Amino acid sequence: MPTLLLVDGSSYLYRAFHALPDLRNSKGEPTGAIRGVLSMLRRLESDYKAEYRACVFDAKGKTFRDDWYPEYKSHRPPMPDDLRVQIEPLHEAVQAEGWPLLSVEGVEADDVIGTLTRQAVERGWEVVISTGDKDLTQLVRPGVRWVNTMNEEVLDEAGVAAKFGVPPERIIDYLALVGDTVDNVPGVEKCGPKTAVKWLTEYGTLDNLVANADKVGGKVGENLRKHLDFLPLGKRLVTVATDIELPLQLEELPAREDDKAALRALYERFEFRGWLKDLAEGAASAGEAAPAVAEVEEDDPPADPAAHRAGYQAILDWPSFDAWLAKLNAAELTAFDTETTSLDPMAAQLVGMSFSTVKGEAAYLPLAHRGADAPEQLPLAEVLARLKPWLESAAHAKVGQNLKYDAHVLLNHGIRLGGIAHDTLLESYVLESDRTHDMDSLAKRHLGLTTIPYTEVCGKGAKQIGFDEVAVDRATEYAAEDADITLRLHRKLWPQVEAAPRLAALYREIELPTMAVLLEMERTGVLIDPFLLAQHGEELGRRLMELEREAHQLAGQPFNLGSPKQLGEILFGKLGLPVVKKTATGQPSTDEDVLTQLADDYPLPKLLLEHRGLAKLKSTYADKLPRMVNPKTGRVHTNFSQATAVTGRLASTDPNLQNIPIRTAEGRRIRAAFIAPRDHLIVSADYSQIELRIMAHLSGDARLLDAFARGEDVHRATAAEVFGVEPAEVSSEQRRYAKVINFGLIYGMSAHGLARNLGIERAAAQAWIDRYFARYPGVADYMERIKAEAKDKGYVETVFGRRLHLPDIRAQQVGRRQAAERAAINAPMQGTAADLIKKAMIAAHGWLAGSGLKSRLVLQVHDELVLEVPQGELETMRAELPRLMGGVAQLAVPLLVEVGAGANWDEAH
Repeated sequence: MPTLLLVDGSSYLYRAFHALPDLRNSKGEPTGAIRGVLSMLRRLESDYKAEYRACVFDAKGKTFRDDWYPEYKSHRPPMPDDLRVQIEPLHEAVQAEGWPLLSVEGVEADDVIGTLTRQAVERGWEVVISTGDKDLTQLVRPGVRWVNTMNEEVLDEAGVAAKFGVPPERIIDYLALVGDTVDNVPGVEKCGPKTAVKWLTEYGTLDNLVANADKVGGKVGENLRKHLDFLPLGKRLVTVATDIELPLQLEELPAREDDKAALRALYERFEFRGWLKDLAEGAASAGEAAPAVAEVEEDDPPADPAAHRAGYQAILDWPSFDAWLAKLNAAELTAFDTETTSLDPMAAQLVGMSFSTVKGEAAYLPLAHRGADAPEQLPLAEVLARLKPWLESAAHAKVGQNLKYDAHVLLNHGIRLGGIAHDTLLESYVLESDRTHDMDSLAKRHLGLTTIPYTEVCGKGAKQIGFDEVAVDRATEYAAEDADITLRLHRKLWPQVEAAPRLAALYREIELPTMAVLLEMERTGVLIDPFLLAQHGEELGRRLMELEREAHQLAGQPFNLGSPKQLGEILFGKLGLPVVKKTATGQPSTDEDVLTQLADDYPLPKLLLEHRGLAKLKSTYADKLPRMVNPKTGRVHTNFSQATAVTGRLASTDPNLQNIPIRTAEGRRIRAAFIAPRDHLIVSADYSQIELRIMAHLSGDARLLDAFARGEDVHRATAAEVFGVEPAEVSSEQRRYAKVINFGLIYGMSAHGLARNLGIERAAAQAWIDRYFARYPGVADYMERIKAEAKDKGYVETVFGRRLHLPDIRAQQVGRRQAAERAAINAPMQGTAADLIKKAMIAAHGWLAGSGLKSRLVLQVHDELVLEVPQGELETMRAELPRLMGGVAQLAVPLLVEVGAGANWDEAH
């Protein structure tokens, strides 16, 4: 049975244009829409093999619906020039890639797709419709699927019913009732998806609903009766035509071979170098002459997923082991990876190891596979004894993907991994912190290779098996590929890092050494008091019950505080509170931002915020932390990720110890449960006002620099400048306002945001902002300068050269562009602060390791280092930590470090 793959090219076009940043070639021609559509087509073609296919675009000019209803789509703004100029070359590229292209005058792409779908169904073909347009779900039936390539959503008949609440055959009735804002087709006033589904469920069809319109009560019933005259036209407008006269037959739409000459010309014009490279490599493998192309990565579709695995082998006997050990000892660089029993680095045990020293050649050493079909494997203990000299050797360079995890695993077996020369996770992170860094994504992005996903080997969900249960031949393909791809990625990424001296220094001097410090901190862990947490959890539970009772009283009825649906009905239905924003499904949102805005004026939202905050404390920390104590160490071991935050900050997970609130008594009691061992203290060393100091350094503002140089209270100094008073006369309220201004403006806070934060009129907030910039002109100049730099380069940099990419800095959509501009101002400060605390960790760790002291780092939280310190070493810490941390960089202002100590983390502040 043939399959017909139909693409709504116009839907693809607009989604690609608005989803991607303002990409251009060296001549300034926009290329984002072309690249986005071609990438989506390639991904779709890979996912859905079809004998017949077509990419359908809207034709220029009016359609028959404009004759029916002149207001149809009349509210749409004109097509942006940057999009219009990409249409013609995109059409050429689509056809050159082997896609038949259709654009029929006087009708929309939807109607062409509808007609082709009907014809294919009549022939008994399967049909896949790829679009983001919900209107086309009306075409779904047996053998017809609707696919949204942007989010990989696939809907059959049951899927449509589950998503919209009505089956495909009722979608037309549904759309006629709710209207279509995209096409300017009005629906029944105040009739949202919920009401439309209710009516169609009760009356079956739109016609039956119309016949019984007088029985529909309430205001929305009145609106229905007012809309009865328009409903027939509305239904016609949203109905996809299936009887359009087309210029060709279905059989004229076979998938075609691509036109390599045409593609090469287009790729060269628009500088799609990765795709040019693919063409060159394909031509070379076919024995054709091919032009040389630059080694530049692009977001290309994956190549044949299996061809690169031919050189993989399993090590199952001593001769093979000895041969590979000789290779490892002779290699300049070896890619190394482990397969284990767990993702928890403190608990994971070895199942096997893989190695690669030459591109395309890799081996897997299975050590603990089990099952009836498992072959005999070399003994784990003896293998580790013979490999230990190489594994621990600093002279034998190794590269891996997230080697911190592998180092943990080996430490679980008494081996300290040495010779860590490179890590592809960190190479990728240094190059493009805003992208994903898992190996599967990197392989697709940089090598054009599709790797074997873990779930394909082990399954997923309840049926997932451990890696030790995977057949050795399949495990060899997967594990050896990991080593091989890691080596290939390094050879692709490292030259790019090395070519940018500041990035190379960042990688060598900050990121790689930080990984070593984090390994030690994670293994050390932190000590907690489970009894204190249990007591706190009980108190939180009682307070939550009190809050629930108070909420029911304010609502006038019981309801589930954790149900957004019930909460919305109470807040916006029964109590009539204003709707601040809506969810993607059109329902009033009850998220934290909404409740925060409402909390100033209404008691129930304020109470709900308190309930949510306490419930999170209880579930995430008071209840959960005691269960996370490692039975072997008696401590809690978090994982610090270096490659998560785009600014360079570390992220703490499993558990997250960086988000414990410190401004509330309840949050501080959680911190109080982090305790020092006997005869020890917890010491906190914290950079003071670090981001303001970085702003002073970056902006060079004379007044700001002078305030820090004099050691003044910078918030008091700002208040004195803004309010025009002497520093000694600044009131506590004025200082609070100045603090909000200081921190707010470096985060890009607007006058509206400042007004809301301080509870003042917007005009007053704007006046204070104007006065601030008048007194600190260097700050204003910096903000304009950094935004211009971001638009020119597409990224900003920290003091130490970390690049913080801003893909939306040239976005057409105003909101996205303004958000990117705010990020351009703040990111260099946050990123520099992240670099400084990493440098401080490295300095403190190095000093402790060589000092013979017993103090040790246990946590890093934002701008703070947390240590366990023997009582006899406290004064040494008080003296040395400020010196070390303050000396990691020479900025235009001094780096001030505050040190506190106590029996627990809370007391140390």
